[in-house]
Amino acid sequence: MTATARGASPAEDRTTTTPPPAAALAVRGLTVAFGRGARRRTVVHEVSLTLVPGECLALVGESGSGKSVTARALVGLAGPGASVETRELWVDGHEAGGYRERDWRRVRGRFAGLVSQDALSALDPLRRVGAEVVEPLLAHGLARRAELPGRAARLLAAAGVPEPELRARQYPHQLSGGLRQRALIASATAAGPRVLIADEPTTALDVTVQAQVLALLEELRDSGTALLLISHDLAVVARLADRVAVMTEGRVVESGPTARVLGAPEHPYTRTLIASVPSPDLPPGLPAADGPPAPVEPAVPPLLSAENLVKRYRSPDGSERAAVDGVGFALAPGETLGVVGGSGSGKSTLARLAMGLLTPDEGEVLLDGGPWSALDERLRRPLRRDVQLVHQDPLAAFDPRFTVRRILGEALAVAGTARGLRRERSAGLLEQVGLDPGLLERRPARLSGGQRQRVAIARALAASPRLLVCDEPVSALDVTVQAQVLALLARLRAELGLAMIFISHDLAVIRQVSDRVLVMHEGRVVESGPVADVLGAPRHPYTRRLLASVPRLPVPPSTAAGTGPAAPGTGDPCPRST
Repeated sequence: MTATARGASPAEDRTTTTPPPAAALAVRGLTVAFGRGARRRTVVHEVSLTLVPGECLALVGESGSGKSVTARALVGLAGPGASVETRELWVDGHEAGGYRERDWRRVRGRFAGLVSQDALSALDPLRRVGAEVVEPLLAHGLARRAELPGRAARLLAAAGVPEPELRARQYPHQLSGGLRQRALIASATAAGPRVLIADEPTTALDVTVQAQVLALLEELRDSGTALLLISHDLAVVARLADRVAVMTEGRVVESGPTARVLGAPEHPYTRTLIASVPSPDLPPGLPAADGPPAPVEPAVPPLLSAENLVKRYRSPDGSERAAVDGVGFALAPGETLGVVGGSGSGKSTLARLAMGLLTPDEGEVLLDGGPWSALDERLRRPLRRDVQLVHQDPLAAFDPRFTVRRILGEALAVAGTARGLRRERSAGLLEQVGLDPGLLERRPARLSGGQRQRVAIARALAASPRLLVCDEPVSALDVTVQAQVLALLARLRAELGLAMIFISHDLAVIRQVSDRVLVMHEGRVVESGPVADVLGAPRHPYTRRLLASVPRLPVPPSTAAGTGPAAPGTGDPCPRST
C-alpha cells in the first residue's frame, strides 16, 4: 500500500497543520485505487469523515460500495497493491498520511481495534480462541502471561460468549459462526482502543446475542470509545449510530444525523436502501394463533423427514454435549421450513444432518420416504444433486486458489453439464444471483462478502436441486441485494417446486420466506408451527425473547424530498452533543 498527501485545489478545503478539534480519527479527500496503468480501478472517491470520542458513525451501502475499503484504509489495511491518497489523515492527533507498516502496527490494537466481517478467516485455525483474544495484550505489553487465561475468559464473557473458559480452550472451527464473531469482538476490545472499527459486527449473530453485542458497543461508545460501524442492517444502525454516511460506487451520497437520514432520506439511493428493509412484524390481517396450533401434515408424502435426531460432540474436558437433541420435522415438496435460534442452538448441525454430511447418533433422516442418513456414502452420492447446501461462510467453503469460473464449473461438471456449455451456464448463474459475469475470473479473496455469498448460492443452483438447505444464506448481504436474492429463491420455488430448509437468525427474513418454522434452543425444538402462529403469537418464553430482541427502525421512513442530497464526499455533520 502507498499513502500520499495531495494538495487541495482552491475550491477544496485547504490542508491544515493541526487535526480537527477533539477528533480521534479524521480524513479528508480519501481516494483508494487498485492496479496500475490501464488496469487501475478507483474504488473510493474523495471521502471525508470525522470521528470523535464517544460517538458512532455508520457507513452503509451495498456490497462493493467501498465501505470496508474505506474503513480499512484508515488503519493501513487497504490491501496489497492498494494506492491510498489523502489530503489529510489524522490518527490520534498525528498526521498519518506517510505512515509505514511499522507505524501502523503501533496504532492497530492499541489505538484502533478492528472487528472483521469474516471471522473464520480472521482467526488463526491453529491457535486456541483464548490465545487469539489476548494477543493484543501481549503485543502491546499490557498483561503478564500468568494473567492471560483469566483475561481471555473475562473478555469472552463481556462479548456474550457462553461458557467462556471452555470456549477459550477450543479452536475457531469448533465454534459456531456467531461465537467466532463474538471472539473477534473480544480480541478487538482487549487493549481498550480509543477507536473501534466494526465491519458487520452482528452479521452472524442471532437477535438475542446481537442485542448483547449492541449493548456492549453502546457501553464502549458511552465510555468514550469512537466507533466506526459498517453495517447493512439499518435497524442496527438506527439503534447504535449517531451519524450515518451512505456510500454507493465509492462515494458518499448522503450523510447526517441518523434520525434525519433514516427518517427523511433525501437521496434516491438512500430511499431505495430503506425501502428494501424487511419487517419482522406480521402484516395486518394475518391470523394470530388461538390455542395450541394443530400439527400441519403435508398433503403429499414428504420430500425430507426426520424423527428423534440426536447428534453429540465431545467437549475439550471429555464430556459429551448434544448439539441436536430429539429433533424431528417433515418437509413437503415445494415447502419452505424456517429454522431459527441462537448461535450454538444446533441450527447448523441440523442442516448438516439433513444434508447427509453428518451421521446422527440416534434417529434417521429419510429422503422421499427412503433411507438417506443411513446410506453408505457411495450409495448416497448419486442422490446428492437433489439436495444442495448454501453455506453460512462461503470463503471457508471455496478453494482460495480457484476462480469463480472454476468454482461454478466444478459444480456444473458434477451436475453433468457438457464442458462446452459450462462457461455460458456459469455466466447465467451469476446473472441469476445479481452478479456481473465479469467476476468469473476473480478469486474469492477479491470478492466482497456479499458477492461471495451470492456465488455460493449460484454454485448450489448449478445442480438444479429439488431441495436447498440454506444456512444463513443472506446474512452477509446488504438489504437491496438480500431482497433480490430472496426474490430469486421465491421465483425458483414457484417455477421449479423447489423446497427449502431456511436457517437464519433474522426473523424478518424467516417471516418473509417460510411456510412453517422451528424455534431451536440448546439443541431442542421449543416451538414449531405455521409462521403466522409462531411469530404472530409465540407461546414459548424463548420465542418471545427472540422477537423482543429484534432491532427496528425507530420511525417510519419518509420518502418526502428534503432540501436535496448532500454533496458527495462532503458535509461531514457535527458530532453528537455530549
